[in-house]
Amino acid sequence: MSSDPDIARYFEIAKELTLQAGQIIKCHCEEEKVVYVKNKNDFVTDFDNKIEKLFFDNLSKEFPNHKIIAEEAAAKMLEMPELTDAPTWFIDPIDGTTNFIHSFPQFCISVGLMICKELVLGIIYNPMHSEFYSAIKGKGAFLNGKPICCSKVTELKEALIGLETSIALVISVGANKDIYTGRINALVEITQGVRNIGSAAMAMAYVARGALDSFHLDDLKPWDVAAGTLIIREAGGIVIDTKGGEYNVMKPKTIAASSETLARELSKFIIDIDLKTQRKRLKRT
Repeated sequence: MSSDPDIARYFEIAKELTLQAGQIIKCHCEEEKVVYVKNKNDFVTDFDNKIEKLFFDNLSKEFPNHKIIAEEAAAKMLEMPELTDAPTWFIDPIDGTTNFIHSFPQFCISVGLMICKELVLGIIYNPMHSEFYSAIKGKGAFLNGKPICCSKVTELKEALIGLETSIALVISVGANKDIYTGRINALVEITQGVRNIGSAAMAMAYVARGALDSFHLDDLKPWDVAAGTLIIREAGGIVIDTKGGEYNVMKPKTIAASSETLARELSKFIIDIDLKTQRKRLKRT
């Protein structure tokens, strides 16, 4: 699929739009934003909407037969659009909106493309640090045009891992809050360190460049992970389902890692910790 000459054109247009969007963010990051609350600890700004519209308008004009699944448009639907074989763009206009609201410079624009349900293109761009991560299937992963690769770490005890610790705050009342806090507490103990980036896409980009050895988070959306999944794979890493199965971009429960060995160890560790948490639940009832 990546040998399709159209992929290069798709990439160049997506790159141009991403850089345009990045310039908008860069010029206005320090300004006051209009902020809307979607739900607890989940926000959207006027710039999320402006950037998403930039992509919608231009991609629809250039590629009228393509589909677009984007964060803010999808939020207005009752259910996630179905993935088909048609070329489908995944757009997160600002991944890490809370960071953006506070002018904390760890946020990005994330753009992925699937054709026949296969990831073929990924872009993650942090305009505040001028970091442009990119991948085309079969052609490697790059940061600002230079090849990148995942770390050589294969054991949890040597790993620096990305976790979004605030996710426990947005889980529905009663649901799985104890599961997430159990995982976080256990991973703090067993790894060399835990980092909370505040943006899933940025954390995946850091795995691809070797700055993080692994990243884990459930309850993500396809626009959070589509670009990062391809970039990590092209950088020599792996993305699997949290419980060890085949990864589903449309229902992402995510372990991203520098190696399959590390990913499998992390998956087994999480399964064991979840069982311990569930046993604690039973003792409390």
